[in-house]
Amino acid sequence: MDKIIFANPEYFYIALVLVPMIVWYIFKNRTASAGIKLSSIKGFQQTKTSYKVIMRHSLFVLRCLAILSLVVAIARPQSDDSWDEKSTEGIDIMLALDISSSMLAQDFQPNRIEAAKDIAVRFISGREEDRIGLAIFAAESFTQCPLTDDHATLINLFQEIESGILEDGTAIGMGLSTAVNRLKESKAKSKVIILLTDGENNRGAIDPLTAAEIAKTFGIRVYTIGVGTIGQAPYPFQTPFGIQLQPVEVKIDEPTLKQISEITDGAYFRATDNNKLIEVYKEIDKLEKTKIDVKHFSKVDERYLPFALLAGIILLLEILLRHTIFRRIP
Repeated sequence: MDKIIFANPEYFYIALVLVPMIVWYIFKNRTASAGIKLSSIKGFQQTKTSYKVIMRHSLFVLRCLAILSLVVAIARPQSDDSWDEKSTEGIDIMLALDISSSMLAQDFQPNRIEAAKDIAVRFISGREEDRIGLAIFAAESFTQCPLTDDHATLINLFQEIESGILEDGTAIGMGLSTAVNRLKESKAKSKVIILLTDGENNRGAIDPLTAAEIAKTFGIRVYTIGVGTIGQAPYPFQTPFGIQLQPVEVKIDEPTLKQISEITDGAYFRATDNNKLIEVYKEIDKLEKTKIDVKHFSKVDERYLPFALLAGIILLLEILLRHTIFRRIP
């Protein structure tokens, strides 16, 4: 059964205004004098009392009820549902995404970078209790989004990623270092980097294995993902006749990616199409499920609106009756 609580119970003091109102109303009715003076009311003694006389106090009662309903509304009644038991995973995750021009290859649908974004967003949506951040890299790297539990904002920032916003190249070491820098101060029990690339390290001032050693120092586990089909992949080239697909060789530095994962006690995965990439994220999702705590969260729903509407309806009814059935003629 829902428990009713009030967010601003101090506003109930406003209801004390009803006390002087009631006292004033009683005093006014006792001291009221007749508007028309007659020498005798003998001729009216047999007349039945009209319901209007009996109900004349209803206008004041309605006004008091309207004020009381309004006071309840501004005190903000809320329903506090039964406590929900939820577990928190205690995991901070940084995604390091390669956005070099080679990620435009179309061995994935519609291409590697869009497939990587779409599948990563699904992964984020399933990790409600984790803080997740995003680093992107090509010839250089930067943090697109720091660690956050605001997944809606993170997903919006994901949608803004396009190949070409950074100088072209593949600086795996730089991308990994940027992600490590965001996780090194984390107090989470488990710290994870998911690094996705489709090429070989050819730019950047930091060697990928050196970055892996730094990650190990901070207790960060790195999962590496190589994306690209086996052999050749169709790549869009600009020609005088428009954009045309031409086959290019797929070159992924798998030995380095495997070493990075081995150094940090992570794992290496190879994804050759959309379905394989989905399976990779599902596998990582299963591996990172270390429950460390149980917390209770209450779901609170605002319930002030019915009282505000009730106050408005009662007030309108009081005004309507005052100017129709209980209208006074001077």
